[in-house]
Amino acid sequence: MTDPSRTDAFRSRILFGAAYYAEYQPEPRTAEDLDLMREAGFSVIRVGESVWSTWEPRDGEFDLDWLQPVLDGAHERGISVILGTPTYAVPPWLQRAHPEIAAERPTGTRHPWGARQEVDYTHPAFLFHAERVIRRVIARYAEHPAVIGYQVDNEPGMLLFHNRHTFVRFVERLKDRYGDVETLNREWGLTYWSHRISDWAELWVPDGNTLPQYDLAWRRYQAELTTEYISWQAEIVREYARDDQFVTTCLAYPRPAMDDEAITTALDVTAGNPYYGMQDRLGFEAERDPISAWTTTGVWGLLRQADRMYSSRQERYLVTETNAGSISGSYHNYPPYPGQLRQAALALVARGAAMVEYWHWHSLHFGTETYWGGILPHSQRPGRIYREIAEIGATLRSIGDSLEGYVPDADVTLLFSNPSKWAMEFFPPLSEGDGPDASSYNRIFDAFYRGVVDAGRQARVLHDVQALALTAAQLAEQHPVLVVPALYVATDELLGLLRDYAEAGGHLVIGPRTGYGDEEARARRAVAPAILTASAGVWYDEFSNLDHDLALTADGDLRLSAGARGTAWADGLEADGATVLAAYDHPEFGRFAAITSRGSGAGRITTVGTVPNPVLSEDLARWLAPDPIASGWQQPASVTVLSGRAGATRAWFVHNWSSHPASVVAPATVRDLVTGAEHAPGTTLSLEPWTCLVLAEQEPRR
Repeated sequence: MTDPSRTDAFRSRILFGAAYYAEYQPEPRTAEDLDLMREAGFSVIRVGESVWSTWEPRDGEFDLDWLQPVLDGAHERGISVILGTPTYAVPPWLQRAHPEIAAERPTGTRHPWGARQEVDYTHPAFLFHAERVIRRVIARYAEHPAVIGYQVDNEPGMLLFHNRHTFVRFVERLKDRYGDVETLNREWGLTYWSHRISDWAELWVPDGNTLPQYDLAWRRYQAELTTEYISWQAEIVREYARDDQFVTTCLAYPRPAMDDEAITTALDVTAGNPYYGMQDRLGFEAERDPISAWTTTGVWGLLRQADRMYSSRQERYLVTETNAGSISGSYHNYPPYPGQLRQAALALVARGAAMVEYWHWHSLHFGTETYWGGILPHSQRPGRIYREIAEIGATLRSIGDSLEGYVPDADVTLLFSNPSKWAMEFFPPLSEGDGPDASSYNRIFDAFYRGVVDAGRQARVLHDVQALALTAAQLAEQHPVLVVPALYVATDELLGLLRDYAEAGGHLVIGPRTGYGDEEARARRAVAPAILTASAGVWYDEFSNLDHDLALTADGDLRLSAGARGTAWADGLEADGATVLAAYDHPEFGRFAAITSRGSGAGRITTVGTVPNPVLSEDLARWLAPDPIASGWQQPASVTVLSGRAGATRAWFVHNWSSHPASVVAPATVRDLVTGAEHAPGTTLSLEPWTCLVLAEQEPRR
């Protein structure tokens, strides 16, 4: 459990700032930079994490004083500092002295040097040098009054290590888990294709592996290595940290060797790096069109990133990096439209951010990220981006401590499973063009998540392991509507909890692939959906990919819009006591139900046998949460209303995600937290293009 004193720095205020690399400036200008930051309302900067070769230019020779002027100058201006450990970018002398620390992707093939994060951070030689530099840097600055916290490493989990010693440790862990080779043969089904082993030494390296059970164990192990590494660093830092200083790391959630829920248990607070598409890619109706695997499209994509960060510890989090200008390579130059930076920052705050930091302060004049736009352009002259950042700083100062103890609202909870995601990356159920879609899990999860946002509802994301920490009654009370998309890897205990959750009064919604596999990603011998079949009143034993979207016909109390479609997948649902809410309008697939629902105890189980398109997903969300928390607000097409509770106050964030003006009507007496103006019920509130109102209601309606 985190000591509350370690998180005092952001408990009563929202921290605001950027990563600042004075060492990257072509010529010294620290005082000028810090003055501009103070004028923009900065309360925090992040420093030091990228330059091991500056801290330790030669083996055992340290230069620790160069950062002192930055910390002193920040403190003089009332700006706090998060100090990073520099271990994710190793210096050339270490690469040269110990080439064996390079991560291997295929076994025996070293990752080439010249970028970052090329190292196997389980290697003893690396750990020796990493510990030495961590201790020297943290010991030097732990008592500096500007330092409020530490970031260990940076975006860990980028590579799956195939180094020989890493594989040897993997085998040792298999021995601990399974005991003997006969158990492993049975649990992994190694009879298949003559893979039975008679000795642990016969286990093959993962490069050519084709067995899903092996791969899932390998992915779990790689995530464990990352958790152990970050925990190791955190414990070293805590030897020097003051009681009022926190320890975190910044997470890039798509990293393949990272389990966000596990890794954050070793830290004091979650911190993450949400990057998102800007300009038209941030429009409310923007279609799925990612710039890359680590960015999102649309309002729903940004909010999904925010809700995922909240999910890691089910508490407020820090944004350590997000867009200031154009992101990605030199060929992707899409700076934000005026107002979009403020929109995104306040959306993150609405979903639980206690800090918003930009990457980064100034646009670099050299290096890989030369065209990754900072707050200052290459000219170093403050321009539009700086002015908009300063406006955000002023907004957050006006909000002040109004959000102390803030908890985002939720109408619908979605269950997230890292093991199911890993299993579907290796064994994708969906196709993309003529091949497998390794993003199948996210594609299914996002299909359900997007509908919640499009329908004007708010979402909470809950990890499968977090659900297991609750009783069925607690789960039903805290999460009255629980959507479970693509829970392919699940224990009997978890599926039993979901069944009992419905019995206890919750509305359980199960999507494609849920309950089909067990904890080893083996196809279950039970009729699908396993353990839930009788309670759900539905079963299936066949399923199909869909080459074309299928129209649906409605039956029952689920209203379908004209464009509602099932996509990509169809379970052959056979109702056996459940009510059919929707069927496929198709000469062959029409014999199956697409959506069914059945009362179960004090609750209900709804089964969705297809991947809903945005229209169908929105229809489902409206049906699942007919009386949302924001129901009093009439929301035009481009407007979202996000909310949360801070003590006796409900805060409302009313966004217009459009280049055109909009308006809303206040359903209750609200006070504008930025201007101080009070608005009576029935007042029409104007929303300029790409703007957000932050309002407080002292006497919540519910």
